[in-house]
Amino acid sequence: MQIRTKIFLFLGLCLFIFLHGNAQNIKDTVLVGKLLTSDAKAAEGVQISLPLLKRKVYSNDKGQFIIDHLIPGNYDIEITPEGFKSIKKSIVIRSDTNYFNLTLLLSTHDLEDVTIFTRMNKFNKKETDDIARMPLKNIENPQVYTVVPKELLQEQIVSDYNSAFKNIPGAGVPVVYNQGRSALLSRGFTTANLIRNSVSGFVYTNIDPANLERLEAIKGPSGTLFSSSLISFGGLFNRVTKKPQDNTQTELSYTTGSFSLNRLTFDINRPLDASHNTLFRLNGALHTEKSFQDAGFNKNVMLAPSFLFKINDRLNISLDIEAAAFNGTSPIRFAPSTTGKVHNIKDLGLPYKLSFLTNPLDYNTKSVNIYSQINYKLNDDWRLQTNFTRTYSTTEGYVTQLIGKSDSTLQQRAQIENFPYNGVDVQQNLNGEYYIGKMRNRIVIGLDFFNQKSDRSTPTITMPAINFKNITSAYYNFNPAKVDSAATKVSPQVYQTNIYSYSAYVSNVINLTDKLNVMLSVRVDRYKDDGTYYPIRDSSVGAFMQTAFSPKFGVVYEVIKDQLSLFGNYMNGYNNQGGTDFNGNTFKPQQANQWEAGFKFDVFHHRVVSTVSYYNINVTNTLRDDPSNPGYSIQDGTQLSRGFEAEVIANPFGGLNIIGGYTYNYSKYTAGDTSILGLRPATAGPSKMANLWLSYKFLYGSLRGLGLGVGGNYGSKSFQTNTHAFVFEIPSYKTMDATIFYDQPKYRFGIKVDNITNEKYWSFRLAPQNPTRVSINLTLKMH
Repeated sequence: MQIRTKIFLFLGLCLFIFLHGNAQNIKDTVLVGKLLTSDAKAAEGVQISLPLLKRKVYSNDKGQFIIDHLIPGNYDIEITPEGFKSIKKSIVIRSDTNYFNLTLLLSTHDLEDVTIFTRMNKFNKKETDDIARMPLKNIENPQVYTVVPKELLQEQIVSDYNSAFKNIPGAGVPVVYNQGRSALLSRGFTTANLIRNSVSGFVYTNIDPANLERLEAIKGPSGTLFSSSLISFGGLFNRVTKKPQDNTQTELSYTTGSFSLNRLTFDINRPLDASHNTLFRLNGALHTEKSFQDAGFNKNVMLAPSFLFKINDRLNISLDIEAAAFNGTSPIRFAPSTTGKVHNIKDLGLPYKLSFLTNPLDYNTKSVNIYSQINYKLNDDWRLQTNFTRTYSTTEGYVTQLIGKSDSTLQQRAQIENFPYNGVDVQQNLNGEYYIGKMRNRIVIGLDFFNQKSDRSTPTITMPAINFKNITSAYYNFNPAKVDSAATKVSPQVYQTNIYSYSAYVSNVINLTDKLNVMLSVRVDRYKDDGTYYPIRDSSVGAFMQTAFSPKFGVVYEVIKDQLSLFGNYMNGYNNQGGTDFNGNTFKPQQANQWEAGFKFDVFHHRVVSTVSYYNINVTNTLRDDPSNPGYSIQDGTQLSRGFEAEVIANPFGGLNIIGGYTYNYSKYTAGDTSILGLRPATAGPSKMANLWLSYKFLYGSLRGLGLGVGGNYGSKSFQTNTHAFVFEIPSYKTMDATIFYDQPKYRFGIKVDNITNEKYWSFRLAPQNPTRVSINLTLKMH
């Protein structure tokens, strides 16, 4: 018994050692790999499988993957980009760590369809060089910004430019001006859309989203790196356009739906030579749509060819052209009577579906804009970038508005416009990286010249008052014949303007440690305004020159490297002001100074990305009427704007994506004219706003590519007018949207319903917004 027991114990010990050792080998045996594209970028979202073991993983945003707990041996590995043939390789797995690297014969652009299916957080496109004008990750950037990528625009079937802004926290309801241009809110300030690819995109016409790659909302006064002539104290909106890619691809898209929507877009990308050194991309759109009201329409044609010339390994030149023609009627603009007893647009009873205009009172806009960029690499650490912009846009025809005379009557007003704008922007940047001891420095040094000219010839005609609660045939008197007849008795306003801006700036980011960096920036701007020139008198009024300085400081501490950072910033913006006070003293530029603090996190392998911050903006040198000297101004007004902002972009698990934002803004005039002192500016919009979008897409199985989305927007009440003498409110609003789509590598079909609850809501200009709107889209993708 003793001998038998010893034998069993000995065999058991051997078996334990064998099994334990083998289990340890299996546990420690891993396959680590990295996939790159033909343009040396990370191949994200590519499937890697070991068929023998039925194991399957996907590469991450760095092109990396890992398969663990393997048994050593011979295997076949399959690399399968979605929509392309599998690549099969034979490998030998040995104990410990095994490495596998592969470069695919596909470009990053070729894999875009793949990432639609497999990207963990497909709406997280925060990494951009535009915000700081240098390579700086979101987690290490002390500035707050939001990025709306084209993947989100596609999922929401965005067919007009302004609909994209639903996804930006605090943007509010777009204000559409007479020429089709628009503005939105940012931190309590009305902010125009005049920046394209981080330089001037000054066009006073409608913008079509057909060539839109993404939208970037940069928050806070940003006068240090961007021209004050093109931004607001609340920030700026930067539209980033599609660029030529190193592949052959065509995408055709057709959208139809409510209000006779009829839209065709195309995106054609081609290398023009065998060496792929000359790349071409053409985006375009044909768009027609009627208003939901009794009259109103818009028609649009846009072509945007883009070229990229790779001269050599150091030098490349891009050339973009945007040409568009737009025909339509003016958006509704209503100014209520300040003597009425009604103080809310909802209570006024202005018919929601009546436009109070006729379709022949339309206007035409044209724009031809040329953008060029030269990039030259001096060495591995330094590069030069030259930007040249030449824009032309014009409006010809009738632009209209409605003037309230009482709580039941209004007057229709028309301007016959001939209003061309010409703009030029030349910008030179030097970007580099250098070290002082062990401290890493990233720097941009820039020079910027901007010029804008305009010519205006505008007679204004006001029609007799009509009763909007008792419509008669006089409603239709607002037509070209009546307006033209009245115009012969009115002297038009004819004048020209011409402004120049000469700027220099520098911004340096210093890594004091691996986790701590500071940003030091400053801009000096020399502004020259030739004044308003009146040809009939051959004289100008209001010419002036001003110099402004704009500093910026930021600090970021990464509590957890690349995952959690605390940040703070001081930022400045300015607005040039002409004229003098009663004593002949010239005015100073209006200044906005912001202090902000918050945190950013990017965790769970980029599945959850968020920014939360508190800001305080103080505006000084604001002009107000001089009560002692009528016709003159005093420069002692101040305004406060402070608030809280939060944004989250999340992918809790495969297929589910969430975008959410919330803003609270407190604004008031702290010094200035007694009529507004202590009140919230009407132009500040709602104090509270929220946006949410949730979507789920099936990633596997027979339903792969099928997706659903739902979301909405909220804004608290706001004001069209807010003075101690008269207040006119805009009610709060809640809208809800939903979509269903089926997305495949070669085609995409989707249906979107906007404003499901048929909410009645208005912009700051009291323009009624669309009721329930259905859009149906079919997109064909050809490689």
